[in-house]
Amino acid sequence: MFEITKEFHFSASHVLDQLPAWHPCARMHGHNYIVVLELSARDDALLPPGFVRDYRDLDTFKKWMDDTLDHRHLNESMGGGASPTAENLAKWIFDRWRGELPELTAVKVSETPKTWAVYRP
Repeated sequence: MFEITKEFHFSASHVLDQLPAWHPCARMHGHNYIVVLELSARDDALLPPGFVRDYRDLDTFKKWMDDTLDHRHLNESMGGGASPTAENLAKWIFDRWRGELPELTAVKVSETPKTWAVYRP
C-alpha cells in the first residue's frame, strides 16, 4: 500500500455555540488552519507513471478551499449543520471530496500547533 499526503493552509473564524457562555470558544474567534489530505492506493492501482495521485490534481482542492473556507466564517461556510469543530470540519471535507478523490483515506485538521483532529472512515 502506498500513501501520500499534501498539506494546505487557510484562515477562518468560527463560534462553537453549544459551549457554555464562559468558554472562550463560545465567542467568535479564528484560527490558522492546516488541512492534510491523505490518499492511498495498492501497488496494482497506481496511476501512470506510478502515482497514488498526481499532486497537481490537488490544485482543484486548493482552489475550492481558498474560495470556500479561506477568510470565511465556518459556521456559514459549512452550511449551518454540524458545529464547526475541527472534527466536524475534517469529516465535512472528506465527505465533500471523496467522490472526486477516490483515493482519499483521511482528512486531518489542525487549529493550533498542538492539536489535530483526524477523520478516517
